[in-house]
Amino acid sequence: MSIRVLLVDDHALVRTGFRMVLDSEPGLEVVGEAADGHQAIDSAARLAPDVVLMDVRMPGLDGIAATRAIVTGGCGGDGAGDGVAGAPAPKVLILTTFDLDEYVFDSLTAGASGFLLKDVPPEQLVAGIRAVAAGDALLAPAVTRRLIDEFVQAGRRRAPSPPAALAELTPRELEVLGLVAQGLSNAEIAAALVVEETTVKTHVSRLLAKLGLRDRVQAVVLAYESGLAGGGTA
Repeated sequence: MSIRVLLVDDHALVRTGFRMVLDSEPGLEVVGEAADGHQAIDSAARLAPDVVLMDVRMPGLDGIAATRAIVTGGCGGDGAGDGVAGAPAPKVLILTTFDLDEYVFDSLTAGASGFLLKDVPPEQLVAGIRAVAAGDALLAPAVTRRLIDEFVQAGRRRAPSPPAALAELTPRELEVLGLVAQGLSNAEIAAALVVEETTVKTHVSRLLAKLGLRDRVQAVVLAYESGLAGGGTA
């Protein structure tokens, strides 16, 4: 089945460029376009896309608010995370001009599954959409590390105390969470801990379940807020 994609950007030429790339790819279908956050929410409710490519800075309602509404069910459906009754909420892939856009962290906190630069090569755009549609988080390790640095240096958005659910993690799972927050891939974590990559995948799956998190992006956000990443304080 085709991956249904909704394009959201206030610049028509940008949407046209992305459409040209995606329309030429087998297994991808652009089902609609939107020029601002309000249109994005409405289109997500009507069209039930699998992935929303979301610009951050737009007039009216920005991409952050639109993302939050779409992934939490604010675009319609049963109010429990479904944009269309009976259909899973779309995954949101943020598009930004700068890899350290001041709004990127807010977007991830709002529920986005990752982000890409607008000048990303076509093959990476396609691969990113496929990855997010498959349930993976798209947050490159190098970018994750820079975001951690920015977050720590800014000294903001820290939670007053770690969430109680962290106490449910085993020492190894807590260690894996810290490495995920540093932007390490499963393979890199496996090498650091001298274990099999399948073991790391199991640890990641278990800690996400215990913490009630959707994906690795949410794990990174929690680690930021709990002081587990890059010099933060718990």
